Amino acid sequence: MADPNPKLKLYSYWRSSCSFRVRIALNLKGLDYEYKAVNLLKGEQSSPEFKDLNPLGYVPVLVDDDVVLADSFAILMYLEEKYPGRPLLPRDLKKRAINYQVANIVSSNIQPLQNLTILKLIEEKINPDEKVQWAKYHIEKGFQALEKLLKGYAGTYATGDEVGLADVFLAPQLDAAFRRFNVNTDEFPILKRLHDAYFELPEFLNALPEQQPDAPQTCIVDHQVK
Repeated sequence: MADPNPKLKLYSYWRSSCSFRVRIALNLKGLDYEYKAVNLLKGEQSSPEFKDLNPLGYVPVLVDDDVVLADSFAILMYLEEKYPGRPLLPRDLKKRAINYQVANIVSSNIQPLQNLTILKLIEEKINPDEKVQWAKYHIEKGFQALEKLLKGYAGTYATGDEVGLADVFLAPQLDAAFRRFNVNTDEFPILKRLHDAYFELPEFLNALPEQQPDAPQTCIVDHQVK
């Protein structure tokens, strides 16, 4: 007999910021899920089995019974509609629009320019030293825009005192910028304050890369930044 409430499955890589977003949202909504590790460094995303789930070969992929979704934004919108408990979008239309704008700045103008595929290409075609400078340039450009945008909206979190969709997108990007790419936090006081607030919450802490079952034993465990 089929399980009437099959557990969600999340195909994820520990260091993927897109997967990190989805893990945060699942935790915030209190949804149990099975973690299916996909090792990007070993090329498991290119296996025929995984490409049946996502022909692009990217994580994350969410499987919910007969629903298979392979884009973090689509996954988050799906979760928001199917599991409306603990909503990520505010009722206020203006704040909702700002949440969408922040999410799009991160997902369209920052993260794609510093993902593994792009950095590997720069390392191979130009030189290894250029990849960090490339990433930092695009991160800082996006962060400058976010600082200006959030100046009139940020409370405890990005658009007020409740965690929203914007925060789900911001947290992984801020964490990667401050820890992996050594972006200067002094230049982005609003974003630094938000980063500190996020990682006081168990839903965010439990979604951290180093907390995932496929994280290397030697990975950094101190998420605090100065």
